[in-house]
Amino acid sequence: MLGVLRGLSDGLAKTRKNLADKLGSLILGEKIDEAFLDELEEALIASDIGSGTASLVLKDLKERFKRNELASTGQVKERLKQVLLEVLSARPSPFTLAASPSVVLVVGVNGTGKTTTIGKLAYRLQTEGKKVMLAAGDTFRAAASEQLSIWGERAGIPVIKHKEGADPGAVVFDAVSAAKARAMDVLIVDTAGRLHTKSNLMEELKKVRRILSRELPGAPHETLLVLDGNTGQNALVQAKMFHEAVGVTGIVLTKLDGTSKGGIVFAINKELSIPVKFIGIGEAIEDLRSFDPKEFVDALL
Repeated sequence: MLGVLRGLSDGLAKTRKNLADKLGSLILGEKIDEAFLDELEEALIASDIGSGTASLVLKDLKERFKRNELASTGQVKERLKQVLLEVLSARPSPFTLAASPSVVLVVGVNGTGKTTTIGKLAYRLQTEGKKVMLAAGDTFRAAASEQLSIWGERAGIPVIKHKEGADPGAVVFDAVSAAKARAMDVLIVDTAGRLHTKSNLMEELKKVRRILSRELPGAPHETLLVLDGNTGQNALVQAKMFHEAVGVTGIVLTKLDGTSKGGIVFAINKELSIPVKFIGIGEAIEDLRSFDPKEFVDALL
């Protein structure tokens, strides 16, 4: 557990520094007053924590300040941690795959680390003893199937794919049939991240989802949206768009090892009611971690 926390803490170093730089008064031990609390709110918003979460935090702190319950910056920091933890803990985020086969539909725009995330998730599930299969549903991007195949070969996981430009629905149909025939535990479906227009992309994803549901009642059992932590508020826009189209059940936030905008976790969780289920904090195949609210807040502050 210590190693996990250290790795997460290292990954969130830029976000933490961004907060610390703007909250120097926390470190310097300045007195608590309204101006201090306003500065704190600005710092939280600058870290992409979201205006909604920042307002919630400041309302709590100002009420306690008026009741003389915050006598030091240390107490402010501890209460800040508690409120942020309450925000993230309000929506439990278990990743449960009870069906057999269970289908995990993975969506997201190109460049977020979607294919890499699928590879890491497949490896993780395999190490848990599950029989995993991958479906290369992104037939529009050159080399997408090849990239997925490389991950499959690395972990000894079968990949169902068609030629470039093929109908993604046909790939998904064949993959479900193969997963059932081979008694797989989990089928992870990759999808396109970019078509000519956003509407085309969303319609294609809706079609894939319909095929999954038709061929395997209850599927997909999880719909994970992969977001790049560096994109900040743009990640919130993407989450809204994908959620409206396919009903996202969880977020995978990647590239937290290089961003100063890790606060976006709070904005997504509070404003969209979508839990973050996994985070990516490095390049290694083991660097896909289950999201733990307490670990995250501890590493952030």
